Amino acid sequence: MALSEDTDDILDSAPFGIEPQTPTIGAFITGLDLSQEQPQDVIDALRAALVEWKVIFFRDQPLSEEQHIAFARRFGELEVHPVTPKDQENQEILRITHDENSKGAENNWHSDVTWRPIPSMGSILRAVEIPAVGSDTLWANMEAAYDGLPDDIKELATGLEAEHNFLRAFASRVPAERHAEMAEKYPLQYHPVIRTHPESNRKSIYVNVGFVDRIMGMEEDKSRALLDFLQSTAKRPEYQVRLKWQPGTIAFWDNRSSQHYATSDYFPHRRVMERVTVCGDRPYYKAD
Repeated sequence: MALSEDTDDILDSAPFGIEPQTPTIGAFITGLDLSQEQPQDVIDALRAALVEWKVIFFRDQPLSEEQHIAFARRFGELEVHPVTPKDQENQEILRITHDENSKGAENNWHSDVTWRPIPSMGSILRAVEIPAVGSDTLWANMEAAYDGLPDDIKELATGLEAEHNFLRAFASRVPAERHAEMAEKYPLQYHPVIRTHPESNRKSIYVNVGFVDRIMGMEEDKSRALLDFLQSTAKRPEYQVRLKWQPGTIAFWDNRSSQHYATSDYFPHRRVMERVTVCGDRPYYKAD
């Protein structure tokens, strides 16, 4: 489903440059200094670009943590991730550091924090320290992946719900004696396998390897087979865009319509990223 004419008009008259990287996902935004407070028409146009391109990129943005947070807050309320140290000054920042003592573990296809009852709208990731080679991130357009499904799989998946589990991804980062506590604090969540985007009304595949255990109401083998098929669609290069990071690069992606994969090919070198996440809305499915 195409964006509304109003949204098309916003993009056509956007007060910045838009350089698409593929026909359906990924675009560089040029001509903005994100360290400065942006007028509302710029924020509106950036949001429209985000919905259209799923992930938007900015180069040469050496923001402070406070500027990073201020920019993200223009798009909504911000969340605090449960693994953020309690003594960290800016709680909205999730600092992701990997080096010879900590190999990258984000190398699976996922959408952020789908284990929440209300998962995030978007994530804004800033490159702080980048190794000389490697460490690219890929994004997959899960709306295009849905469009590419056979009709019988669309029919089968529509109306189903999947179980999303916090501990599936974070058990290794939480002491074993706290697993029961975390399971109670972040209980299992059930979201539609196929969700409708609240702004574009497009449909996308909303199950991911990172957090999803099973599809409800299906026998285990059938659930596993359908999950494997749906999750494998993110691996198709035709649905992807790939970013080579530089210090000061920012990526802003829509968690409602994309998944991402952070390559861990730079070990044992050091990579430091900082992420701010914008709260979203409860996933739902709406028929045409």
